[in-house]
Amino acid sequence: MSFKTVMTEFKDFISKGNVVGLATAVVFGVAFNAVVTSFITNIITPIIGIPGHINVANLAVVVNGSTITYGEFINAIINFVVIAFVLFFFIIKPLSRIESKLKSESISTKQCRYCFSTINIKATRCPNCTSKLTASA
Repeated sequence: MSFKTVMTEFKDFISKGNVVGLATAVVFGVAFNAVVTSFITNIITPIIGIPGHINVANLAVVVNGSTITYGEFINAIINFVVIAFVLFFFIIKPLSRIESKLKSESISTKQCRYCFSTINIKATRCPNCTSKLTASA
C-alpha cells in the first residue's frame, strides 16, 4: 500500500461529516465543561458555604493517615447536575420538540373512522368503504 493511497483514504475519512461533527462536539463539550466547572467552583460552592463560612471544595476527612477530599466530590456532583440540567433543558427538550413537530408535519395517512383502514390524509371519501369523510376523520 503506497503512501499516496493511505493519504487519500485518510482524507476521505476526515472529510466525512460525522467525523468532523464528532470532533466539533468533543471540543465544544470540553469547553462547556471548563465553563461549568469554573462556575461551580468559583460561584456556586462558595455561595453554598456562606452560611457556615465553609469552603466546600476544601472539605476533607483524614482516616488512618489518608485524606478523603469529599468536598471535591461534592463539587463534581454539583457540576454533573448543572451540566445535565443545561443539556436537558437547552438541547434535549428543544431537539425533541423539533423532532416531534417534523414527525407531525410528515404524516401522510389517516385512519377511516368507519372501516378503520389506512387512507391518504387528503382523502375526502374512503376508497375502501366509500364513506364520506370529514376533516377530522
